[in-house]
Amino acid sequence: MARITLPSPEHMNPDQRRVYDKVVSGRRGKIQGPLRAALHNADLADRWQALGELLRYNTSLTPRQSELAILITGRACRSPFEWYAHRLEAEKIGIAPQIIEAILAETPLPGLPEDDRAVVQFATELNCFKSVSDATYADALSRFGERTVVELTALVGYYTMVAMTLNAHEIPLPEGVQPAFPLPQRDMK
Repeated sequence: MARITLPSPEHMNPDQRRVYDKVVSGRRGKIQGPLRAALHNADLADRWQALGELLRYNTSLTPRQSELAILITGRACRSPFEWYAHRLEAEKIGIAPQIIEAILAETPLPGLPEDDRAVVQFATELNCFKSVSDATYADALSRFGERTVVELTALVGYYTMVAMTLNAHEIPLPEGVQPAFPLPQRDMK
């Protein structure tokens, strides 16, 4: 159960309903996850969904590279909902099950193409160290260029915000879905 109320369409004020309608009529097709919490402030939710749409669908990263970075971030942030949602997306676009399972187990990823490996290394370091090494940065820059490195950094930062929102408010998984791992607060004393 969520720690906060999650507005349903029939109980939304006009500003919330405007954002809700915009999201469900767009590429996402539904409101789930952190936008359910963000709707408590319609302006926040509207700007959030616009940034999310830009970073998820309109960067120079391939969908595969984006989903790899998102999965790395969801796992690093220990966000069961983010993991659940983006595992499904990764499967849809053909990321091999053994790669997804390796990310979940936090073990080396088997047989990645070099560009994917560079994205995974960048996202892993950014999540672990809140920055990246000179070697990782130089590798990503030489492979992808400045624009893509900026987009990749923003994508990881955005999905860190998503994960923190999902975790802090305990946005629930769909009924019947078991979490792949516990929320981080379950380890707090």
